[in-house]
Amino acid sequence: MARPTLLSPSPSPTATVSAGISGIGLFVLLTGFGLSLIDFFVVNVALPTMGRDLHTGSAELELVVSGYGLAYAVGLVLGGRLGDAYGRRRLFSCGMVAFTVTSAACGLAPSIGVLIGARLAQGLAASLMVPQVLATIQATTEGVRRARAISLYGATAGVSMVAGQLVGGALLAINIAGTGWRPVFLVNVPIGVAALFAARRVPPTKAVTAPGIDRRGTLFLALAQACLLVFLSEGEAEGWPAWVWVVLAGAPLFAWRLLVTEARVERQGRLPLLPPAILGLRSMRRGLGAAFPFFAGFGSFMFVYALAVQEGLGLGPLAAGGVAVPLAASFFVASLIMPRAVARYGRRVVTFGALSQGVGLSALAVLLGSQWPHPNLAVAAVILAVIGFGQGLVAPPLFRVVLSEVPAEAAGTGSGVLVTTQQTALALGAALGGTLFLSLTSSVGFAWACVAVLGAQTVAAAVVAVVSLGLPDVV
Repeated sequence: MARPTLLSPSPSPTATVSAGISGIGLFVLLTGFGLSLIDFFVVNVALPTMGRDLHTGSAELELVVSGYGLAYAVGLVLGGRLGDAYGRRRLFSCGMVAFTVTSAACGLAPSIGVLIGARLAQGLAASLMVPQVLATIQATTEGVRRARAISLYGATAGVSMVAGQLVGGALLAINIAGTGWRPVFLVNVPIGVAALFAARRVPPTKAVTAPGIDRRGTLFLALAQACLLVFLSEGEAEGWPAWVWVVLAGAPLFAWRLLVTEARVERQGRLPLLPPAILGLRSMRRGLGAAFPFFAGFGSFMFVYALAVQEGLGLGPLAAGGVAVPLAASFFVASLIMPRAVARYGRRVVTFGALSQGVGLSALAVLLGSQWPHPNLAVAAVILAVIGFGQGLVAPPLFRVVLSEVPAEAAGTGSGVLVTTQQTALALGAALGGTLFLSLTSSVGFAWACVAVLGAQTVAAAVVAVVSLGLPDVV
């Protein structure tokens, strides 16, 4: 039976790699990726101000966050496939244009309904842009250059997640010309315009054989993700009514239909949206097995951190973001030294990173449990640095492992699968961690709610450490 051409090696792989990518081109790609993540987290600190300004409640404000995440997640795999078919630089540029325009629409929104619609469109724009980043790195680099580029990608991911809260807090504190929360979105406009002009420095790449659009696969994937993410994002806000459980029940049904459809399409020699042959790759399967609990734990940590330090400790948005700086800084440093560490120690770097993260989470739980509501912030900063360093040793190697066996022809599809897993895990972790935290605060208080959630995150780090023992080594 013929194997789909998407998974076949490029007829001239050396030509694809030799095009290379300049430092400016890589910076442009990482800027787009960073903006997409910052906008996922930056809104958290601005929600109270938005609510007062737009005269709206918590359910609508939740849609401002979850609407972006939902649209972002459901479009990632399709965005990667479109990049393979029509050119990754072209799709990145189109996504950047749309992201810039929708950011302006968010910042100028006169009502909550307009803001929610603009956030949905902004998430779709991000889903066109982001898969092209890893796909272009995969298609234009190899060896040491690829390791360095992916380490910077991982550093961008970690720093952006923390920077979102810091930037949001700073903009709210400055309150430019009395505009309140609006600069949180409008700041994207000049950055997006500059990145768009510089996008010509990104080398153009695409699949030699253009893959078609798997409409049925796209539909079933979108429906399965939508059911899961709507349940997670709206369940608590709506008080867990019966309809959210009905929606949840649709997720496994659509997922099953997706698997059946994709297997049939591949047997027919056509190219499915999620090729089972790609998902069956050892590096992809095992890498995603470690990536999912890692990013779920990360999403839970960042969400609960924002709640704990602002509502529990009474810190303002800017101060809350400032306390997290040691975590972001150590994550960045660890990401930069990761290539040499992996070259010397292999997959043991991931194991060590996960264990370091677990030790840091346990230490933070002890600190908060014993010193709440006045923990020693200097000690907390050191512990956060340990946690961030461990996270920085885990994320970039996992990106490399997942994509290591994916051929350049399928770089967009592979990248879409990876980023979809990352985004879904972040949303799942934030929803589950937030639900556990909020349900416990009313009965046992903030301190023990923090301890419980940190304990769950420590378990997730331990799972990553165990799974990492079976990862293939990459160079």
